Amino acid sequence: MRFIYVILINLIIFQFITFLHAQDFDFFYFAQQWNPASCDSKIKCCYPTNGKPAEDFGIHGLWPNYFNGSFPKSCNKNVRYDETQISDLISSMQKNWPTLSCPSNNGTRFWSHEWKKHGTCSLSMLDIHSYFQAALALKEKVNLLQILKNAGIQPNGGFYNLEAIKKAIEKGIGHTIGVECNIDLNGNSQLYEVYVCVDKSGSNIIDCPIIPETKRCNEIVEFAVFGSRNILDAGHAYSL
Repeated sequence: MRFIYVILINLIIFQFITFLHAQDFDFFYFAQQWNPASCDSKIKCCYPTNGKPAEDFGIHGLWPNYFNGSFPKSCNKNVRYDETQISDLISSMQKNWPTLSCPSNNGTRFWSHEWKKHGTCSLSMLDIHSYFQAALALKEKVNLLQILKNAGIQPNGGFYNLEAIKKAIEKGIGHTIGVECNIDLNGNSQLYEVYVCVDKSGSNIIDCPIIPETKRCNEIVEFAVFGSRNILDAGHAYSL
C-alpha cells in the first residue's frame, strides 16, 4: 500500500513539474494577417456573420515561443474558453480579430482555438481577459497598414519589393520582424502575415530572438485587395 502511495505522489509531482514547464515560455509572436490575402488564394474564405472585415491587417494570434524556435501548445485543457469573461472585448475582437473561415461564423470558433492552443500556454503571465486584451492593445500599437502607407506602399493590388516592406515596418516599430506570404489564384506571391515579437508581459515590442522563416515569399510580392474570387458570405458566393 505504501509503495502505491509513493508511486502516486511521484506521479503527481511529475505532472505538476510538466505543467509548470508547459506554462513557461520566452517571448510572444504577435501575428497579423492581411485580410484580403486570406481570400485571394486557393483556400476559400467566408466573411464573418457581422459583415465584411476592413481592408486591413487582422490579428491572427499571440503565440508563446521559446528562444530555440520551438513553442508550447495546448498547455491546459482544463482552462476552457469562457466568452463571458471577455464580453467587454467582443466588439473590438470582431473588428480587429475577424475570422475568415468557412462556413461564415461569428468568430467564437477562431478565438476559442487561439486560446486553447496558444493562450493556455501563457497563463503564467496572462489570464484569458488579459490575453485577449493584450493582443488588441498590440494591434492598436502596431498599425501596420498606416506604417506601409507612410512608406508609399499602398494596398492597391500592386507589386512591391519584399525588403522594402520589411524595412518600412522595422523602421516604423523600431524592431526586427518576420514576414510570410501565400500564393494567389494567379500564382503570384503576396504579402500575407507579419510577425512582431513581444516580451513575456505581452506589452513590449522587442527584436525577434528567432526570425520566422520567410515562407513562400518572392523578391517581389503583391499587396492584394479584396476581390470577388473565392469568397463566400454565409455559404453563398459573394461578388464585389
